[in-house]
Amino acid sequence: MSRGAAVGGGGLGLVVVALLVWALGGDPMAVLQQGGGQIGTSGDVEITEADQQAAEFVSVTLADTEEVWGNIFQNQLGGAYAPVTLVLYKQVTQSPCGSASGATGPFYCPVDKKVYLDTDFFVTLSQRMGAGGDFAAAYVVAHEVAHHVQDELGILGKVNSIRQRSGEAESNALSVRIELQADCLSGVWARNAAETFGSIEQGDIAEAMNAAARIGDDTLQREAGRRPMPDSFTHGTSEQRQRWFATGYKAGQIDACDTFGAAAL
Repeated sequence: MSRGAAVGGGGLGLVVVALLVWALGGDPMAVLQQGGGQIGTSGDVEITEADQQAAEFVSVTLADTEEVWGNIFQNQLGGAYAPVTLVLYKQVTQSPCGSASGATGPFYCPVDKKVYLDTDFFVTLSQRMGAGGDFAAAYVVAHEVAHHVQDELGILGKVNSIRQRSGEAESNALSVRIELQADCLSGVWARNAAETFGSIEQGDIAEAMNAAARIGDDTLQREAGRRPMPDSFTHGTSEQRQRWFATGYKAGQIDACDTFGAAAL
């Protein structure tokens, strides 16, 4: 994946600008209040070169998703897309959905419509989880942005409302359908990014598929020394995550991602 080619009309986002301002002793909030990305830290935290590289990568990917989803909403739905805000933080920060840390992993908070991502996550993804490569990281960002897309479509709120009234097993089953749909929407994004920017290089899809396999519930439970328990799954198996990403990538259309209407996942 070419980072330069991945940039849409918006260019680099404000995440990297804020990091550089902070590193130079300035006030990043003066930059961030203009919109776009945000970064938060706890206490006296050093901003490293790796943090700056992560911020640059995230800002490029975020700009990419903004342009792609803007086009998809206009061309496939006849509506407008409201871009998500991404909070890139170091060590720990707070969100309306609870505390965020490296242990929580990336997540989307529908309360404030923001994606939260730890600066160290890409290192964890590559070195500890065995999912290296730019496009593996881009897939994870795109997956979280896809939850915002679900929110914009009205899907996330409806399903979460049902989950709150459901037992644990049913709630988990609905969560799996939410997550697999986000994987499928990530594939839709990838297909449209390839057509819009020509940014997909040889091996990129393989990197995304590998990342999807590494974060399947069955794989994670096995690596934790546990026997996979399907009733406890909240994201889907490795095979399901790969297959739904591939479904979205092949179709390039939102309507291919109806995991709630699918008889089998």
